[in-house]
Amino acid sequence: MAIRAQFEGNNEIGVFSKLTNAYCLVAIGGAENFYSIFEGELGETIPVVHASIAGCRIVGRLTVGNRHGLLVPNTTTDQELQHIRNSLPDSVKLQRVEERLSALGNVIACNDYCALVHPDLDRETEEIITDVLKVEVFRHTVASNALVGSYCTFSNQGGLVHPKTNMADQDELSSLLQVPLVAGTVNRGSDVLGGGLVVNDWIAFCGLDTTATEVSVIESVFKIGDNQPSKIQTEMRDSLLDSLT
Repeated sequence: MAIRAQFEGNNEIGVFSKLTNAYCLVAIGGAENFYSIFEGELGETIPVVHASIAGCRIVGRLTVGNRHGLLVPNTTTDQELQHIRNSLPDSVKLQRVEERLSALGNVIACNDYCALVHPDLDRETEEIITDVLKVEVFRHTVASNALVGSYCTFSNQGGLVHPKTNMADQDELSSLLQVPLVAGTVNRGSDVLGGGLVVNDWIAFCGLDTTATEVSVIESVFKIGDNQPSKIQTEMRDSLLDSLT
C-alpha cells in the first residue's frame, strides 16, 4: 500500500524522511501523527530513527542509504552521528562524506544494488558509495537534470522517473538499474519525486496531495500491494502520461 502523509503541513515527505529496507530516518520536531504513520507501518519490521543532520530537519535530502549503509555529510555533528549509529542495525555501515555537493539525497539515488549519481560527484565519494553501500555506481542525468536524487526514486522492484524522461533514456536507465521504470509524478503533478515519495521493497509513503491515479502508478511500478498492475492502472497511467506530454 502507498500511504499518504504530511510533515508539519508539508507534502514533501521525502525531504524529511529516508526509507530503506533496513531502517527509516525521520526528522525530529514533527507532529506526533507523522511519526505514528511511519511507526505504525514499520515499527514491527525496521527501526524508525528520529534524527537531525547538522541541526537541520531535511534528513531525506542530506543523506543517502540502503540496507548496507548510510552516508551523511561532513557537517553532521559527532552527537548526531553517535545517536544514528546507536539506533541503526549493526549490519548497517555509517560514514561521513567530505563532498562539495553535500545534499547527498539530491545528488545520489540508489537501491541495494546500484546507484545513480550526479555527473560532477567526486571520484573519492564514488569509491565510498561503492564501498559502504555495496552498489555499482553510474554517473547519469534524469531528463537532463543532474540532481538524480530529486528527480527519480527507485527500489529493488521498480522506479519512478521525471515525467519528461524520454523513452530512450527510460530504457537506458532501466537496463543500467535492472528494474522497470515508469515516468510519473507525485503530489498532484510534482516532478520532484525524491521530495514527495519514499519507498522500499514493501511499502511507499507519499505526500498527502498525491492523487489516486498517481498512487496507483506508484503501487504498480514498485509492486506494492497486490503486485499485479491491473488493466485499469495501466490505462490510467497511459492517460496520465499522455496528458503530461
